[in-house]
Amino acid sequence: MVQKILLIKSQITPFELQKPAFRNTFAPFKTPHENRVFAPLREVPFYSSLLFSTLCSKIQVAVSHYAGKILLLVCLSCIGSYLSAQQQYELSADWKCIKASAINKSGEQISNPAFPLSGWMPSVVPGTVLTTLLANKLIPDPFYGMNIKRIPDIYDVGSDYYTYWFIKDFTESVKADDKVQLLFRGINYSYTAFLNGHKLNSLLPQAGMYLRHSYDITPYLAKNGRNRLAVIVYPPNPAGKPNGGQGGDGIIAHNITNQFVAGWDWIQPIHDRNTGIWDKVFIKKTKQVKIENTHVITLVPGVRIPGDKQSPATIRCTTEVENTGDKNIEGTLIWKLGDKTGSIKMTIGPGKQLVRVPDITLTDPKLWWPNGYGPQNLYNLKVKFLINDKTLSDEENVTVGVRQIDAVWNDKTNSREIHVNGQKIFIKGGNRIVSDAMLRFSKERYDAEIRYHRDMNLNLIRVWGGGITERPEFYDACDKYGILVMQDFWVSGDCNGRWDDPLKAEDTLARRNYPDDHHLFIESLVDQIYMLRNHPSLALWCGGNEIRPPADILEPLENDLLPNMDGTRFFFEYSNDDSMSLNSGDGPYTIQPDSFFFSHRSFPFNSEIGSVGIGDYESLERFIPKENLVPPYYDTAAKKWIVDSVWLYHKYIGYDSAIEAYGHPANVKDFAMKAQLVNYNQYRALAEGFISHAWDWYTGVIIWKTQNPWTAMPGQMYDVYLDPNACMYGLSEGAKPLHIMYDPVKKSVLIANNSPHTWRNIKACIRILNKEHTILLDCERAFTIPPNECINDLTLDLSNVLINEKEHFVSLTISDSSGLLDENIYWFPDSTGSYSWLNKMEQSNPDISAISKNKGEVTVTIENSDFNSHLAFFIRVSLVDKKTKKRILPVFCNNNYFSVLSGDKKTIEVEYTPQKGIDPEVCIEEWNISKRFIEIKH
Repeated sequence: MVQKILLIKSQITPFELQKPAFRNTFAPFKTPHENRVFAPLREVPFYSSLLFSTLCSKIQVAVSHYAGKILLLVCLSCIGSYLSAQQQYELSADWKCIKASAINKSGEQISNPAFPLSGWMPSVVPGTVLTTLLANKLIPDPFYGMNIKRIPDIYDVGSDYYTYWFIKDFTESVKADDKVQLLFRGINYSYTAFLNGHKLNSLLPQAGMYLRHSYDITPYLAKNGRNRLAVIVYPPNPAGKPNGGQGGDGIIAHNITNQFVAGWDWIQPIHDRNTGIWDKVFIKKTKQVKIENTHVITLVPGVRIPGDKQSPATIRCTTEVENTGDKNIEGTLIWKLGDKTGSIKMTIGPGKQLVRVPDITLTDPKLWWPNGYGPQNLYNLKVKFLINDKTLSDEENVTVGVRQIDAVWNDKTNSREIHVNGQKIFIKGGNRIVSDAMLRFSKERYDAEIRYHRDMNLNLIRVWGGGITERPEFYDACDKYGILVMQDFWVSGDCNGRWDDPLKAEDTLARRNYPDDHHLFIESLVDQIYMLRNHPSLALWCGGNEIRPPADILEPLENDLLPNMDGTRFFFEYSNDDSMSLNSGDGPYTIQPDSFFFSHRSFPFNSEIGSVGIGDYESLERFIPKENLVPPYYDTAAKKWIVDSVWLYHKYIGYDSAIEAYGHPANVKDFAMKAQLVNYNQYRALAEGFISHAWDWYTGVIIWKTQNPWTAMPGQMYDVYLDPNACMYGLSEGAKPLHIMYDPVKKSVLIANNSPHTWRNIKACIRILNKEHTILLDCERAFTIPPNECINDLTLDLSNVLINEKEHFVSLTISDSSGLLDENIYWFPDSTGSYSWLNKMEQSNPDISAISKNKGEVTVTIENSDFNSHLAFFIRVSLVDKKTKKRILPVFCNNNYFSVLSGDKKTIEVEYTPQKGIDPEVCIEEWNISKRFIEIKH
């Protein structure tokens, strides 16, 4: 049966943990890291429990007594050859489901393998009710047009409409001493589970979107190996009214679930509120002794330089070993990290023991660094338990990134400053909702999205509190690509009462006590901290989005749970807390003049600032019906913008006059193309404005937001189908670790170095061209730039050159002996502020070729070889299916929306995953050349 919040030989409740008497028991040992307490907390199998360390005096903690009792070398050399009883696999295929109201049978009956399944339909697990209904073509695509309106909302039809049975038949049997667990990684919102006619959980349905569960199903497995799992899943209750407010009427927050499903200003409501078995289901087999909750802390003192020989780092590790039987067991705990191995011989009585592995010293550690500062080296820690030194009972594998993260106060900026391995990191971040509004996740999708963030030259993602705790595969990708994570917990200022709001059903005082079940919230916190704490990418904890959790949740979280379960990461009580950024706030969220980001002093660590972000025409075609592909226009008589109803439904944010500055769009294709020019400039200027004032005004910025989980139109670097727009590449350019830029306020050239290295013998080239591409100015300057600085001694008053000629390009490059390091090109308006002169550019005709030397890789070369030819402006490269001419997604380019000067050449590296039956070719779209398709030569 399920193991819930139970403490060994104890009846301590979560709320008793708040008492001072308990806080003094949480320190088995301390780390040198900020002198914080390190004491991993006990959790019951599979995941959740509270504060095992309170009982450390009652159980055996094998530290120094056994540290010297290392097994014979011959035993260690055979670490992979023991008789193995441990395996884990996912129950992912061949699930079936039916609406609960359509079948009047008990769970005991339904879970009998002989029970007939006539009328049951295939189900998507992991997934939600809507993903299953969509897969069975019972609802229209809710991402297209206004189709969501055609899907019944739970507020109108009631909970029973989306209450479903899910069943899975699987084959599993047990041998002597086998222990088999059923593991749920996430169900929304509550459920009761049955196996082979036996009820697995308690009398009441188990609730909580963010609580994983484990059941010992060994006694219930069929002798013939044919088993049936049946789970009835109930929606969040109350589901809340989607009345157009942020989180609808706020009532959804009575539950511990994602709040955006009731609607937000970037999404329509999700009508089943994400009801379903939304995350993976596993079967795990072990012998009698289980290992879990292995915890690793890495200590990297001092200031480290990437690439140098490193002084030692210390690895501290604990693990929980549980004897599930009723007799003592002799055995050996073995661990291996890199070339470091060790073991502890031990006798385990019934129940759990917390085992501390002797400190591991790495003499020249390969360190983990954030993106842009160094490589993301990763180690594998393997912990095994052998019964009688012969039978492998269980094992855990933990990915370890050796790094130390500190958060210090910057007195100059009055904001928090993040250090990794002693190096200060200027935070260039992006806010994240969820990958997909219908919770259709995959390892491959996570990898693609985080790679996009790496390619945007960002180094942090904030996981927003109105969404979910992402799945482990998300954090694995962040570990891989060097993206730090700021993790919010599950409250928001909108739903949880920071402001008075006439759209909310209850007042702020009532809402500030949401959710209803604080005990469940704390239990879920414990579980998710266990799940995430070993990831090197996880950098910061945050109590919630723009508001603290209720006091009786915040107090144990801040003072007990995080210090003792982790103790290595800074905690913000909420996302724009004064401890993050003094007198902080956030925004703006709408389009601004480029100069705004250089002249307006924002919050010193702005957790949310954003702008526009529609995709190009092909992106719009995916979700807007043909008859609605009508660009917004300004009605001069009515003195207002006229926007199509489908655009408004998809939360269009106005570009106002920014697109008109490029000339009135002839059609929606023209509108979308001109929008990309605005997108590029907007996010390049945002990044450059903040970076130009790094360490003077700012220690970081987090963009709102890099993506949408639905076909929304504002604030996105790529759409929900993983198709990038020019926002991505403007941001990528502006956020480069070594970057040359133009300050539109001071009319000067700046160079920023957001890296730990000094760049020497760098050459800057500044070139100004008029609209006929005649060079008005061509100058060079050599310089050296130290780490983490922005230099402006390249100041050049360009106004003298541009007094009589406003319609021009400015090309900036920096290079060294190895070649080009950065290139940046700006286009400037005429004296009236209009860019319409770009529409009169002469056609360019560069030579374009594409070659593939390796599968999934294409090199595209654009050569503007004729010095008399015209600049090839704002080129987009994509891969398309040769037959359909539709884009292949996702595709990764090292540059896009770029320009090629006369006499210049660009090489673009493109990567993709080959798909069976699709023959790719290159598509080139450009401002002043005709769209063309290029055959890929091999």
